[in-house]
Amino acid sequence: MVIGGSYFCGRVFVEEALKMPGAEIHVFNRGKLPLRMDGVTEHVGDRELAGQVRDAIPAREWDAVVDFCAYTPAHVETLLDNLRGTVRQYLLISTTTVYRKTGRRPVDENAPTLDGPQPELGEYADYGYQKCLAEQSARRACERLGIVLTVLRPAIVYGYYNYAPRETYFFDRLRHREPIVVPEPDTSVFNFIWVVDMARLLWQCIGEPRAFGETFNLASGEPVSYARIVEVLSEITGKAVNTLRLAPAEIARSNLPLPFPIDEDLVYDGTKIDRLFDFAHTPFRNGLRETLKYYLAVKRHEAAAAGER
Repeated sequence: MVIGGSYFCGRVFVEEALKMPGAEIHVFNRGKLPLRMDGVTEHVGDRELAGQVRDAIPAREWDAVVDFCAYTPAHVETLLDNLRGTVRQYLLISTTTVYRKTGRRPVDENAPTLDGPQPELGEYADYGYQKCLAEQSARRACERLGIVLTVLRPAIVYGYYNYAPRETYFFDRLRHREPIVVPEPDTSVFNFIWVVDMARLLWQCIGEPRAFGETFNLASGEPVSYARIVEVLSEITGKAVNTLRLAPAEIARSNLPLPFPIDEDLVYDGTKIDRLFDFAHTPFRNGLRETLKYYLAVKRHEAAAAGER
């Protein structure tokens, strides 16, 4: 049973799961974006409403419930307390945003997590802290209900169906022949995970006793910066990329909406799960190339649809 499943990470997970022999996939969401995929049974309801959870999700012996859209403790509690039938394993998709800022790099699963909101993040001030509370709620509920818990904390995710303006910032500027802003000096470093790799690691955890009761970061060990992204784009397009190199102070003064921080590293240690499953991540160059292909296909489709209208 996949909670969510119609957007980005959840949708890619469903697509990857359908490739697995013998998999029976169910999806529960509000039905605003139906999947209509062969092999997927869709159940429609609002996870925030206990009655709809009870009525929409059939009483079954669920091998696993994979939750992509639990953002608060109430989301976890309403779901787990109202699921009929039995659940063997609950897999909660959390985030590396739960970690406090620290000088230690890379950040592993033992690093301290947030103990309150982050006002400096503005409208996202509560996001990481609420995810922390959701994890805590999941641990309590799973212990009470006899469900094994696996928590997964992905770093920055990129790839097919991404609705967040991350890699599309760079793709849009390429398409419109606009310069890509690169901080100078380019000191901030990040690591990412391709959405397909995330789906495959998640599948490995299902029914795997070594993943029971564990918390894992999901992150490639490949360091990436703004300059590296530009370099990769040049490699995969075979063209020079027009850049505008600006000092971080000037970027901040101009309030330019860049997708990643320019004054801090976001580097996480994903080796715990990689070692467990002997997993090799897709190189950033390959993942970004496939993501660009998808982006261009979508833009061609949108242009064709606009022409038809």
